Amino acid sequence: MKILVADRLSQAGLDIFTAADGITLDYRPELSEQELLTAVADVDALVVRSGTRLTAEVFEKARALRVVGRAGIGAENVDLDAANRRGVVVMNTPFGSSITSAEHTIAMLMALARHIPQACAALRRGEWQKDSYLGVELSGKNLGVIGAGKIGRLVIERALALKMQVLVCDPYLTTEAIQQLGGEQVELHELLQRSDFISLHIPLNPETRGFFDAELFAQVKPGCRIINCAQGGLIDEEALVAALQSGQVAGAALDVFAKEPPAADHPLLQFDQVIATPHLRAASADAQINIAVQIARQVLDFLQRDLITNALNVPSVNADLLKMLRPCFELAERMGLFMSQYRSGRFKQVSIEYAGTVATHPLELLTAAFLKGLLRPVLGEQVNDVNAPHLAREHGIRVSETRVYSATEFASSIHVKIEGDQGSYSLSGALFGLNDYRLVRIDDYLVEAVPEGHLLVLHNEDRPGVIARISGILADAEVNIAMLNLSRRRIEGTAISLIGIDSALSPEVLQRLTAADGVLFACPVNLPPATNWNSN
Repeated sequence: MKILVADRLSQAGLDIFTAADGITLDYRPELSEQELLTAVADVDALVVRSGTRLTAEVFEKARALRVVGRAGIGAENVDLDAANRRGVVVMNTPFGSSITSAEHTIAMLMALARHIPQACAALRRGEWQKDSYLGVELSGKNLGVIGAGKIGRLVIERALALKMQVLVCDPYLTTEAIQQLGGEQVELHELLQRSDFISLHIPLNPETRGFFDAELFAQVKPGCRIINCAQGGLIDEEALVAALQSGQVAGAALDVFAKEPPAADHPLLQFDQVIATPHLRAASADAQINIAVQIARQVLDFLQRDLITNALNVPSVNADLLKMLRPCFELAERMGLFMSQYRSGRFKQVSIEYAGTVATHPLELLTAAFLKGLLRPVLGEQVNDVNAPHLAREHGIRVSETRVYSATEFASSIHVKIEGDQGSYSLSGALFGLNDYRLVRIDDYLVEAVPEGHLLVLHNEDRPGVIARISGILADAEVNIAMLNLSRRRIEGTAISLIGIDSALSPEVLQRLTAADGVLFACPVNLPPATNWNSN
């Protein structure tokens, strides 16, 4: 089997490949895009870092490719849709650089507090200006941590060792979980008002892009300092410039930018009170060795033992079993995606019942698929089948599984009940064949719908005229109804309308629906198109 390593990789990882039986290593870290298209033609595995873009064309040329190993966190340079279409497993190393990233955050925190880069630069210019670089102590200061995932938790641990008071805002962690970390749970507005330093540790997704904007900067404690070693794009850079100019923010430490590398004349680089590094969060010799060794072992485990670890696009499971279970995984994940949109807020407990044939399979894999669907809209693309259960535990979500071997209503079904800030709610799905699965119950209402595309869930009063008003609002907005499913408990009570529509709803149309006479609740749910596994 042939492995192509197309980016620079620590020698420790290369040595593992070289020593493996039956493996031919092709180490070519300087390939051009055109050379890559030729080089991948006969490889079984491809290992990259962030420097090589794996486009749909690359996957099309790589006819023998079975696995991609992304050495590092994320896979923003890998076309996952193309990988899925070609049946290629994509795996990464989500934890190999966590400690290094947390330590870099603390280093930036200290450098920001004591003006270390500025003082060093002045000294190199022959200036000896002690009074110009008066710093502040960290001991006793409030550090606000927004997002307490793996790296955020490591930052909290280290900040506490520095005798800082740590305020934590993570709406998906319970109070008990944050207290166990040693932090104080606060809402975002309180964190902004009380923090002397603020460090960001949230994923970048459409909801969080530009998260720290002018509105939030206006709420911060005057003279606070901002650290971002997480993701470029979380901070509205124009708003930060304005906050620095006004003095509302006393300084910033940035390892990432919205566009990298930033231009030499970038406005933020013109401030003496801003320190910046070129995306160094994972740049330590130890992290590079850890990442290289981890990805080498994962790729070999897949090629030699059919073991899938830290996969981004498939569950970690034997390849033969995976093929048989794919429809079950897809139903479970879509149910999670549905629930995350149907009822937002903090999830406290998830109870999953597997009934019939599906109960004979490894439940932890199906539960991981559901949790991935539930958490990914909240936590971002970092959530996968491997780390979803771990992230659920980190966020204080209790998860229980039940097997019911004797089927009742359906030969194979999944029933989920969630308890959260907005109460208790449930969803059931059933499998009818290889490519045929449907939602069959929402709360206590019987329904029947394929979980794909744009859906509109409405709770409404069961009386004449309500459905006509709903249809009229959609018609006025030129939103076509593809499917209409109505269910009620009793006459003249309440009902659920599950409507399939051809396009997403605008906020204005959703507001009109919510305000319509007889409508009690309206929620759009957007799901990806269903997969035809027979074509893969």
